[in-house]
Amino acid sequence: MKRTGVLGLAAVAVLMMAMPSAALAAPKPAAPAATPFRIGAFHAFALSDMRNVVPNDNKVFGVGQTPQAVGRVLAAAGAPTDAITLGVDALLVEEAGHVVLIDAGLGPKVGGVLMQSLAKAGIAPDKVTDVLITHSHGDHIGGLVTADGRSAFPNATIRLSQTEWQWMQGNTGAAAIVAVVARQVKPFVPGHAILPGITPVALPGHTPGHVGYQIASHGQRLFDIGDSAHSSIVSLARPDWAIGYDHDEARGIATRTRLLAELARSHERIFAPHFPYPGVGRIVARGKGYAFRPGLD
Repeated sequence: MKRTGVLGLAAVAVLMMAMPSAALAAPKPAAPAATPFRIGAFHAFALSDMRNVVPNDNKVFGVGQTPQAVGRVLAAAGAPTDAITLGVDALLVEEAGHVVLIDAGLGPKVGGVLMQSLAKAGIAPDKVTDVLITHSHGDHIGGLVTADGRSAFPNATIRLSQTEWQWMQGNTGAAAIVAVVARQVKPFVPGHAILPGITPVALPGHTPGHVGYQIASHGQRLFDIGDSAHSSIVSLARPDWAIGYDHDEARGIATRTRLLAELARSHERIFAPHFPYPGVGRIVARGKGYAFRPGLD
């Protein structure tokens, strides 16, 4: 597993929890950023946390293929062929009575700048009322705790699917985070609105209880797809290729293939936390696969 020398052992452990079945990504610093946009009456911000650089070695992208095959897909998009760079970002939604953060990034122990990005959006951590988690990998829950082990969002209700919460509690790598935030957790069953205009949608495969969040206001919609797709190039051009980060690769392929087809038909805006920042745009059909068209509107 690839490690970076600037990280302490505790930080590396968080990343290993995030990516248990594939090569460890190399986290890179990112500048704090908060990019505003609207979803109907809701104010939203894409928030920067970090970047991950994944080597093109078939342990993550194109599992069962060759680096050359993956490289051809990257080259066709004008991207480097030796590695795939992923964003690690979060989404903030402000609505009446709620300040909602979707996912919490890698956290300060590994150099995540989510808190600084949140400050750029004008939000203090104690003003966050709800933290919605797509799934319990470390690059989405690491930021739930501060560098000194306290709850990062002390006044928030932390919401994730019941299936994912059960799975998270059984993950020894997440034990320290579970111990800190358990009293704040309110699990849900996907398919019903949990906040005004926000409905979790089951997207299994990446983890057993992985969900996306459908956000709707005044006729406008945005779908936070979580980790249904990681690379804005490879995951879209070849949704039928397995991703090593997926707990259930076959189910991940089925979910990704179905979801991308639906999004290409609907032209609905998405937020993808691992796509190039700010990660907002639309899925469009291209050849036998799909492509990402960035755009806040």
